[in-house]
Amino acid sequence: MLFEYSEKTQNLIAKLQAFVDAHILPVDKEVHAWNGDPANLWKPWPGLEPLKEKAKAAGLWNLFLPEEYGEYSPGLTNLEYAPLAEIMGRNGWSSEVFNCSAPDTGNMEVFAKFGTDAQKREWLEPLLAGEIRSAYMMTEPDHACSDATNVRTEIRGDGDDYVINGKKWWISGVMDPRCKVLLMMGQTNPENPRHTQQSTVIIPRDTPGVEVVRAQTVFGDVHSPGGHCEVHLKDVRIPKENIILGEGRGFEIAQGRLGPGRIHHCMRSIGSAQLALELMCQRATERKTFGRMLSDRSSIRMEIAKSYCEIEQARLLTLKAADAIDRHGAKNAKDLIGAIKVIAPQMAQTVADRAIQIFGGMGVSDDVPLAGIMATQRFIRLADGPDEVHASQLGKFKIGQYAKPGAGWNDIPSD
Repeated sequence: MLFEYSEKTQNLIAKLQAFVDAHILPVDKEVHAWNGDPANLWKPWPGLEPLKEKAKAAGLWNLFLPEEYGEYSPGLTNLEYAPLAEIMGRNGWSSEVFNCSAPDTGNMEVFAKFGTDAQKREWLEPLLAGEIRSAYMMTEPDHACSDATNVRTEIRGDGDDYVINGKKWWISGVMDPRCKVLLMMGQTNPENPRHTQQSTVIIPRDTPGVEVVRAQTVFGDVHSPGGHCEVHLKDVRIPKENIILGEGRGFEIAQGRLGPGRIHHCMRSIGSAQLALELMCQRATERKTFGRMLSDRSSIRMEIAKSYCEIEQARLLTLKAADAIDRHGAKNAKDLIGAIKVIAPQMAQTVADRAIQIFGGMGVSDDVPLAGIMATQRFIRLADGPDEVHASQLGKFKIGQYAKPGAGWNDIPSD
């Protein structure tokens, strides 16, 4: 395994970091102030689109899309994209500047991988151009959708149409005025075997019957302009050609969508944790308590050392998972994807918590990004499947892999 990034990747890292330093960090406080102003609720910061044009002109656009998608991709592998996503993860809103933010990234992959030519023309191309945004609708308030086979929103055939009824919640991005298309997982075939009951369909955002019931807060914040909402679907009618791949393929599509998306979250989590580590190191050299600098106290040094070790461990595991996806596909890298999804956000949450403690009162304020990092990482431990689900599936997989005749000490004959 090579531990040095290729020259191509190193050049992109330098180029992306220079762009962030020149165009994103100088306006960071302005963006947060805009998004936090109730008068601007659900309105994107006006400077965002000009920044996107600069990113396009610099060749820093759609970096996430794997090389196998040909004409739509900038030609990066997951391994090459990892350090770029880490840079974006140091700032909560910067991914969108490069058209690399969820939920659009996962939705674009669905369209690119599974969509028809007509679906690609209508939805993928404007998403790739950054002209529209999208949402993904899977989770339901009445069913535990950490098990995707529990999805119960009804998709029923009616002539040449499907009619949809159900409830969804934690739908990210649906309140953004630029959101024009929804990908929704629902149940078309309840009589089928468990993993072929669900399907994925395309719902234009302005379709009659799509009703946003409420904005949901995350630790007291609605996260404008995208937000997270509860959405009810009542007699929503779409043409049958709006199905993705075919009836009963929803679980397969969800797994294909969530695999890369999970590792993107982990890459950004590591960037957030790295920023928290750097901030706590800076703080330790600026504050004196009881006659000594914080940096001279062994307890502070231990917290910093542990944080560094944990970040490096998570980074290497993420790079290994990314490389495994590139070499063998997400399906064959599911153990590593599951492992890093368990490790990375918990690690980032813990590092941010240590940094907050070192900063004291300032740490829980908006003067530094630590409280936001900690809250986001706690949320990400639930997004794309809770820790427990990933750990349970990983444990089941490893038991099946290792608990075989001849694989353990208990197969040694006794006297």
